[in-house]
Amino acid sequence: MAKLAVIDIGTNSIHMVLADILPDASYKILDRFKDVTRLGNGTFATRRLSDEAVARAIEVLKTLATLARNKGFDRIVAVATSAVREARNGGDFVNVVEEQTGLRVRVISGTEEARLIFLGVKNSIALAGGPTLVVDVGGGSVELIVGNRDRLIHAKSLKLGAIRLAEQFLPNTPPSAPMLRALEDAVTGQLKAAIETFTMKKFESLVATSGMAGNLADVIHIKQTGRPLPQHNLATVSLKDLRHLETELAQSPVKARLAMPGLDPKRVDTLLPAAVVLRRLLELSDLNEMTLCDKAIREGVIYDFIVRHREGLKAENEIPDVRRRNVIGLTRRCHAPEVHSLHVAALALRLFDQTKRLHGLGLQEREWLEYAALLHDIGYLINPRQHHKHAYYLIKHSDLGGLTADEIDVVANVARYHRRAIPTLKHQGFGDLVPRLKRVVKILSALLRIADGLDRTHFSAVQTVNVKIGTTVTIEATVSGDAEMELWAAKNRADLFEQAFRRRVQFREVPQEAARS
Repeated sequence: MAKLAVIDIGTNSIHMVLADILPDASYKILDRFKDVTRLGNGTFATRRLSDEAVARAIEVLKTLATLARNKGFDRIVAVATSAVREARNGGDFVNVVEEQTGLRVRVISGTEEARLIFLGVKNSIALAGGPTLVVDVGGGSVELIVGNRDRLIHAKSLKLGAIRLAEQFLPNTPPSAPMLRALEDAVTGQLKAAIETFTMKKFESLVATSGMAGNLADVIHIKQTGRPLPQHNLATVSLKDLRHLETELAQSPVKARLAMPGLDPKRVDTLLPAAVVLRRLLELSDLNEMTLCDKAIREGVIYDFIVRHREGLKAENEIPDVRRRNVIGLTRRCHAPEVHSLHVAALALRLFDQTKRLHGLGLQEREWLEYAALLHDIGYLINPRQHHKHAYYLIKHSDLGGLTADEIDVVANVARYHRRAIPTLKHQGFGDLVPRLKRVVKILSALLRIADGLDRTHFSAVQTVNVKIGTTVTIEATVSGDAEMELWAAKNRADLFEQAFRRRVQFREVPQEAARS
C-alpha cells in the first residue's frame, strides 16, 4: 500500500490531501488541509507574485511538507496553477519552494489542469452518456470541460478566475453599475467564445467544482433552510437562487456580506465574480441548475498517479537500433518522464542542427546528444535533489549495450551537466576525458541545458526553436500558451552556451499563430 500526499498550490488557496493507494488501485483519503494564502493577489496586473504572498505561501508549504513527512508520506506530488504559471517570477518561486521545503513543484498548464479536474470528477460522480459541462472556478482561471462517462471531449482554460476578475473589474464594494456591466461583458465574451469552439453545444447537465461554487451553495442553503449544507457532493443550486444571491452580493457592502450566514470571510470579494461566471454559464447553456462535485484537481492527481504506476512503462521491442533501444529501455526502467525526455531531445537536436557552423560536430556527436537528452532525468529514481549527479552515476553503471566506454563517458557527462554546475576540471568524470571529448561535452551540455529549460513545465509549451546566428545568437521559441516559465529557465541556463561559443544569447517568443503565417 503506497502513501501519497498531493499539494495543490492555487491562486486563492493551498490544499493538501493525504491518501493511501490500496492494492486494488483505489484510494482512501486520510486527511485534508487547506489555507487561503491568496498567492495570486495582484499577480494578474503586475505579472509577478508579491513578496508578501510568496512569504505566506512558503510558510504554509513548510508546515504541510513537515506534516506529511511526519505522518510517513515521503512521496509528495505538488502542483501549481495559473498564478505561478503566469508570473514572471514563477520560476524563482518554484526554486525557493524547493530550497526551503524540499518540494519539487510541477507547474501545470491550463489544459492539464482541466484534464486532472475531469479525472477527479469522472471518478467521483456518475456522468451521463451524453455530454456534461464541467466548470471549475479558481482564483486565476476557469477550466471548462466537456465530457461523458467514457472520456474527456473538450477542455478550455479561461482567464476568468474570481481573484483576477475582482481585481480587474470590481475595485469598489459594492460595485457601480458600469463596473458590473464591464464584468458581465468580459465574462460573457470569453464563455461564448469558448463554447463556440466546442463541437457539442448542448449539455445534459452542468457540474461545478471548487470552493467558490461550494461556498455559494452553502450561503443559499442556509438562507433557505437555516441549516448548513450537509454535503457538497451532488448538491444542486438552481439558476433562480444563484441570480438572487448574485443580486444581493452586488448590492451589499463588505460588512453586510460578512454578516451573511455561511459566507467564508476569505471569499468576501471573490464570491460575486464567481457567481457571475456560473450564472452566465447556466444561461448560455440553457440549463436551470448546476450540480456540485467535491472532487477536482487533487483527486485527479491521485487517479493520474495510480494509472501511471499501475500500467508502468513497457519496453518497445520494435525499436530496431540496439543502441537507441537500450537507452530508451534504461529511461523506462528508471521511470523518467518519457514525453518530456523525448521533447527535450527533439529541441536539443534542433539546436544542434541549427548551430552546426558554430560547433562543427557530426552525426556521432548528434547521437550522443540525443541519448543524453533521453536519459537526463533518470536520476529522479534515486532522489530529486542532485538528480543530475544521480543520472551520471546510473548511466556510468548501467548496461548500455552497443555503446563504447568513451561514448558512455560522454553521454553520462552531458546528462550530468544539464543543470546546475558547468563542466570544470575539478570534476573527476569530466577532468579524466581527453581534450577532444572535453570540448564535445561542453558543447552538447550547453545545448541540452537550454533545451531542458525550454520544457521546464513538461507540457511542450515551446513547440520548436529557430536559431539566428550573428554576433548575438537569437533563439526564437515558437510557443503555444503561457511559456514564461520555459523562457525564464532557458535564460538561466544559457551560461555554458555563451562560454562555449563566446557569443551572447537572447531569446524571442514567437506565438504559434504568428509562426504559421
